[in-house]
Amino acid sequence: MSESSQRMRLDKWLWAARFFKTRSLAAEAIKGGKVHVDGHRVKPSKEIGVGSRIEITKEPYTWEITVVALETRRRPAKEAALLYEETPESHARRQEEVARRRAEREAAGQPQRRPDKKQRRLIHRFKRGAD
Repeated sequence: MSESSQRMRLDKWLWAARFFKTRSLAAEAIKGGKVHVDGHRVKPSKEIGVGSRIEITKEPYTWEITVVALETRRRPAKEAALLYEETPESHARRQEEVARRRAEREAAGQPQRRPDKKQRRLIHRFKRGAD
């Protein structure tokens, strides 16, 4: 990891750490209040450094992380994971949410067969509304 400077923009770091695919998506999330630094709502241009605590919300998950290193370039996912350290509580909450969502999906089950013509018409009417 090349630590090019002591501080860097929050949106650039979130992009480099692979929390968002593009810097503009990171900036939108920050402006929308989905990212907090040290407990405060901030702007995309906020300068962060090593030791900054960041809370990132991407529904339905929330990460609480501490910045460990700075990187200006977007690196492979394994290297990007070295840029931060997630709190154990945050990791446990995310794992619980994953397990809950998986259980819900399995409980819902899959239909045994495809809908026949009559059922398709009912579905179509339901989605479009009664004509």
